[in-house]
Amino acid sequence: MNYTHFGRTGLRVSRVALGTMNFGELTDRATSFAIMDTALDAGINFFDTADVYGGPQSPDMAKGYGTSEEIIGDWLAQDASRRDRIVLATKAYQPMETGLNDKYLSAYHIRRACEASLKRLKTDHIDLYQMHHIDRATPWEEIWQAMEQLIREGKITYVGSSNFAGWDIATAQMSANARHMLGLASEQSLYNLTARTIELEVIPALRHFGIGLIPWSPIGMGLLGGVLGKIEEGRRATPGLQARIKALRPQLEAYEALCTEIGETPANVALAWLLHNPAVTSVISGPRTVEQLQQNLKAPSVRLPGEVLAKLDAIWPGPGGEAPQAYAW
Repeated sequence: MNYTHFGRTGLRVSRVALGTMNFGELTDRATSFAIMDTALDAGINFFDTADVYGGPQSPDMAKGYGTSEEIIGDWLAQDASRRDRIVLATKAYQPMETGLNDKYLSAYHIRRACEASLKRLKTDHIDLYQMHHIDRATPWEEIWQAMEQLIREGKITYVGSSNFAGWDIATAQMSANARHMLGLASEQSLYNLTARTIELEVIPALRHFGIGLIPWSPIGMGLLGGVLGKIEEGRRATPGLQARIKALRPQLEAYEALCTEIGETPANVALAWLLHNPAVTSVISGPRTVEQLQQNLKAPSVRLPGEVLAKLDAIWPGPGGEAPQAYAW
C-alpha cells in the first residue's frame, strides 16, 4: 500500500481508504468484519463512515441509522490494538432523530452527534470529524467554536468537510484562520471520470488552502466498473442507473475497450485516474464484498501514461479547466 500526507497535515494515510457506507445495509456484519480484516492486513489505515450509514438516508426512514458505526465499533472492540492502527473518520449533519435540532451544524447538534458517534464506535476519539454537508444557516463562528471545544476535550483531532462548494471551503477556511485554527484538513466530494464539475472551483480552492481531496463514488455508482458486462446486476438494475447506462453507452463502450487495450480492469483505471491528480489524497473504496476490496487494492500500482490520460479525457471530457478560464476566455 502507498501512503501520503493528509492534505497539509503531518498525518499519513493510505492512498485507498475503506468506505463503509454499505455496512449494515447491503453488507452483513460478518462480511463487514472480513472486509475490515482484509483492509487492515493490506495496509489500509484510513476508515471512513458516517452516523447515517447503515440504512436508507432519509429523515423519515431512520431505521438502520448508526449501524455502520456500530459494526466498526464492535470490530474495534474485538482487538484493542486495532484502534491505534487506523485513522477513523465519521460525519455529522443529517437527521438522526425526528427532533427539531437533531440535524445540521448547530453547536447543539455537533456536540450531541459527536457523543453518539463515539458511543457507537466504542472509542474515546474520532481522528477526522467531517461536516457531511454545508449548513448556511449556522454561522461559522458557532461551528468552529463547537469543533474547537471537541478538539480541546480530545474527542476529535482533525475537521473535514464534505459536499462543499469552492466558496464554502474558502469561507470556512478564512473563518478558521481568523481563529488561528488549522481549519479544514480535507474535503470529500463527488468526483470521478463521469462527474468532473469540481475541477472548476473546488479543486483550485483545495489546492490554494492545502486541503486534501477525498473523492467519493470514484467508480460512479458502478458505471466505471465494467458495467456493460454486468448490466443487470445489483444497483445497476435500478431504473435510474439503467437510464444512465443507456445515455452513456457510447462512452462506456470506448472506455471499456481502452481498459481492455491497456490490460487493466475498468474499476482500477477509474481509481488510478483519480490518484494521478496531485489534489487527491485518498480514494474511497466502498466494497460490498472482500473480493471487490481486493480488486481495488491494485489501483495505486496502476500507472497511466500520458497518451492513456489523454484518451480518457477525450472519452470523459471535463468542464474545460478551472474557473474562470474555463468559460471566461
